[in-house]
Order: sequence, then structure tokens, then C-alpha cells
Amino acid sequence: MKFKILAPAAVAAFVLSGTAAMAGPEFVSGPGVNPGCFAPWDADTKYMQWEARKGPFRVAVVNGFVGNTWRIQMIKTAKAYSEDPSIKDKISEFKVVSTGTDAPAQLGAIEDFINQGYDAIITIAVSPEGFNRVIRLADRNNVVLVPFDNVLDTDKVMQVNEDQLAMGRKYGEWVVSQLADIGKTSGKILEVRGLPGNSVDRDRSIGINAVLDESGGNWERVSVVGNWDDGTAQKVVADAIAVHGHFDAIAAQGGTTGVVQAMLDTGHPMVPIAGEAENGYRKLLAKHSAAGLKGISIGQSPGLVAIAIKSAISALEGNVMPQLISVPLPIATYDQLEDGVNYWTDLPDNFFTVNEFPPCDVNITGPAIMAQSETDSK
Repeated sequence: MKFKILAPAAVAAFVLSGTAAMAGPEFVSGPGVNPGCFAPWDADTKYMQWEARKGPFRVAVVNGFVGNTWRIQMIKTAKAYSEDPSIKDKISEFKVVSTGTDAPAQLGAIEDFINQGYDAIITIAVSPEGFNRVIRLADRNNVVLVPFDNVLDTDKVMQVNEDQLAMGRKYGEWVVSQLADIGKTSGKILEVRGLPGNSVDRDRSIGINAVLDESGGNWERVSVVGNWDDGTAQKVVADAIAVHGHFDAIAAQGGTTGVVQAMLDTGHPMVPIAGEAENGYRKLLAKHSAAGLKGISIGQSPGLVAIAIKSAISALEGNVMPQLISVPLPIATYDQLEDGVNYWTDLPDNFFTVNEFPPCDVNITGPAIMAQSETDSK
């Protein structure tokens, strides 16, 4: 048997290639750490573990589009959370950039942060595809890459989102339970939908209607398109009331401030309502609950960015993490509202209030968020 002696350079290349192959997370057995916060999406969710390292860590947020209220608030929330006493000492450097809707620009920014030696990169993906190259680069450099909200079509990275189907079911369960409390097992339900063709709109609607079907009640359903916009929702709800006269309950995916305003303007009786988490909606619930307005408020929160940051740091510390994390739904009912805690009379109606996640010990106040800027951090 003959042995070939490798030159020193070849030996070094072999060692480096072996190290690269071993870099990145390993797929391991669950359960993961802190399942109350980092809940696996379902029973089939895989678990990942990175090699533990010592902090504090360098963390970057690479956003894409920044031209709407939700994205602006998300950036402000990220900055506010990075300064929160619960996490501040674990972060040595924190940066936020927005790259627009161009996927190559976002990928380039992520690569740049990896090459600069950042430990974790949080991102809202411009596209669900095309990230394979940066995922491989992140793994070779042991960088934790965490997409959230707009996630990727892959199971190779840890991702964070809320369960839109479960949110729709919660809307439906609230409506059915409130009507059952007054002895109603039949009636007319108004569903205010979001943007047509959007998966979030689809999943929430499926959840709402599944609960109505399962309840065994005899429900007449009317559906209108509100586009998750207060002005649009106010108009279509007013029109629906003019045509149909009376509804026994309303399930609104968004634009909920406008939905309630339409009820008030048309003189429609106060009925149970399930809706999003706009500050204006919660103001109206607090103001009119004594007059019979009973509502639940659940939302897709810009605060998801805080959970993504918390998840990344937990992974850097070597904890076992679900590959796909289902963030607990932030919920408040009409009798749980407290000014200055989960809604704010002095903040705009279009402020998204749901930035409290008790199972994760995350609660970023409205004033702390609004004190931040939405500009890139240098």
C-alpha cells in the first residue's frame, strides 16, 4: 500500500475545508429551550443547535422595503429592544439597514455583514427564494441568520413568524363564545378581509370560517374586502350595514379602527368584534366597552423583530432552537386594556400596539419605540 504525502499547503486546505463543512448549525433532537417563547411551529418542526460562544455579540438587522407604517415601526422597535435592559448587555454592536425591494441589494448587505464578522443577522426577506448562497456563507462563518415575518422557502435556517391560521381561529372563537354567552347559536356574521390573494388574508379567513363551521351554529356570512386599511374598511362596512341592516358580530382582519367607526357613524348596535391591534381600535374599545362594545385585539406585530433578535442571541449561546418558531399571539380583550400599557391615547391611531410578549419577557413600550428614528444606523 502506498501513501501520498501531502504538502503543507494541501494539509492546510484539507483542514480548512473540513472545518467549513462542520460549520453552521447541527440538526438535533428536541425539545428546545424556553418553549413558551420559542414554540415549535408543529410536531414535525426540526431543531437546530449552534456551537455556544461567549458574548456580547454583534447583531445586524437587514430590512428590505421601508415605505409603510409597519416597517417603520419595526425598525424603531428593533432599535428600542437593543437598548432594553434585558438584552442590552448581550449586544456589543447593533446596526440596522434598509435595502429597498431589490433582492440582490439585500443579499449583498447580508454578505457584507457576514464578511465584517457579525455574529447574527436578522432579516425580512425581499423574496422567499434566492438566499441559498448567503445561507451557505453564513454557515461557513458560523453566523446565525434569522428571517422573520416574510420568511424563506427553506428549512436550512431558523425562522420566526406568527401562525396566521391560529390567529383566524382565535378571531372566530371569540365571536362564537361572545354570542354563546347571550344564548345565540345562529345569526349574521360580517367578515372584513384583507388584501385579496395574500396568504395572510387566506389563512386568517380559513381559520375564522373553520371555527364557525365547527361550532354547529347556523351562521349567515357576509364578506367584504377591507384591504387591512382603515379608510377602506370603514367604507365597505358602512355599505354592508346599509345593505344588510344588522350584524350579530364582526370578524375583521385589519382596518379595525375604521370598522368600529363605521358602526358608530351608522348607529349600528354594539356587537362582539374580533380585530387587529391598531392603537385606534384599542382606544375605541376602551372608550365604548361600557356601552357594550366587546372586542378582542390580536395582531401581526412589528415586535416580531424583538423575538427574532432574542432567538438569534439564544442560538449564539448554544441553546437548542426550533427551526421554525411560532411566536405567541399577542392578545388583549376589551377588559384587559390599560392606557399606557397596551394602548396609548397620546399615540397615533395607526400605531401597532402589540409589542408585549409575556412568555418571552418582552414588552417594548410605545413611547420607547416612538423615540427611535427609522433611519439606517451607521
